Amino acid sequence: MPEIETDRVALASATPGNPDLWQACLDKLAQEVPVQQFNTWIKPLTAQLAQDSSKLTVQVANRFKLDWVRAQYAGKIAAILERLEGRPVFVELTITPRAEPVKPVFQQKPDAFDAVRAQPDSAMADAVAPEPQGYRNRLNPALTFATLVEGSANRMARAAALHVAGSPGVLYNPLFVYGGVGLGKTHLMHAVGNQLLQMRPEARVLYIHAEQFVSDVVKAYQRKAFDQFKDKYHSLDLLLIDDVQFFANKDRTQEEFFNAFEALLAKKSHIVMTSDTYPKGLADIHERLISRFDSGLTVALEPPELEMRVAILINKAASEGADMPEEVAFFVAKNVRSNVRELEGALRKILAYSRFNQKEISIALAREALRDLLSIQNRQIGVENIQKTVAEYFKLKVSDMYSKKRPASIARPRQIAMYLAKELTQKSLPEIGELFGGRDHTTVLHAVRKIAGERQQNTELNQQLHVLEQTLKG
Repeated sequence: MPEIETDRVALASATPGNPDLWQACLDKLAQEVPVQQFNTWIKPLTAQLAQDSSKLTVQVANRFKLDWVRAQYAGKIAAILERLEGRPVFVELTITPRAEPVKPVFQQKPDAFDAVRAQPDSAMADAVAPEPQGYRNRLNPALTFATLVEGSANRMARAAALHVAGSPGVLYNPLFVYGGVGLGKTHLMHAVGNQLLQMRPEARVLYIHAEQFVSDVVKAYQRKAFDQFKDKYHSLDLLLIDDVQFFANKDRTQEEFFNAFEALLAKKSHIVMTSDTYPKGLADIHERLISRFDSGLTVALEPPELEMRVAILINKAASEGADMPEEVAFFVAKNVRSNVRELEGALRKILAYSRFNQKEISIALAREALRDLLSIQNRQIGVENIQKTVAEYFKLKVSDMYSKKRPASIARPRQIAMYLAKELTQKSLPEIGELFGGRDHTTVLHAVRKIAGERQQNTELNQQLHVLEQTLKG
């Protein structure tokens, strides 16, 4: 019988016999919590109200999630429940007991797949069977935790990945990491694999892209070698698989991955996956497979904040044997905002330009090396373009951007547009204010500070800004 950890929090609660209290609370949370946070942390929770209404038991998947829900959402839940009912009662956060192993979801069809399993093909054995000597784990030894810059954008994901590397098969299994292109998902997975091998050199670790798994399933079918396929994937200690959204609409691949998933969990091996969206946001993936993805810990990677981008540039330059002055790093970081991959591309251009011209790295040199990038940005991004893009995104009229209307549905997007105008153009605060209906520069400054501050705390706002920045940069 697994030990159940609980955490009692004195919260306001429900009227006796009110089974709809938790649903009402969820409805309020959905309005107050950013969509990504709600889908990741709140939606998977289940709750049960005691018959005498003395206790509301909320079940959380694991200790990590329990600590996070307690720290981030307990106060908000308390406030909502108090508004709904106004009567104090204990809310108990409880780790969900581990369920019995799920039987295979996918029904085996009596087709050619079954007939070929007992007929391994030597060519397929070479392609997918693990080799006792010289086993290829496909890890990049340069991608480690030491070379992964930490910031608020990746702190939680990094902490979870470190725990997995130190205690595989114990907690957060599977670990599901999601986020946009170039934010460090692949680096994080390689770091987990390299860290585990450093501690346990005999461990069987494999990093692959989801497309490679699809290819291996196809080869196993073509070459009649599913026994070798299983030998490869079912015997691992750690499977690291990138971009599982590529499994969409591939039923046979999903079936084989489900089987591998179950086999690895049964032997307490660990699975780490990445995707461009959270599990329930995946399209054309079988629902029960999605539920397995979401049964461990799901964490997001966000676009790096300014300070993190600066640190990344300085560290990457040092790894290339170059000295990147801090003021140059700030200049580049302010002009390249979207992701780590673009930062690295800009750095490579600067280093190549410096070496080719035998000049020290400076802001002037960086501006010259990145002149094409900067000219494209300056040419494309103007305040009028920002106003138009923000208005279209929030389904407003462009005239609302500079009108005197002040309802929240207009004022908020207008503040976002002002923030983007300050971040993406060279306009001064008074110039921006003038273009927003003749507003005072202090109004613009207030909007810029407000949005900049909230961006660090509000995942949904940060995602909105990221999408708008990407759109404006073309």
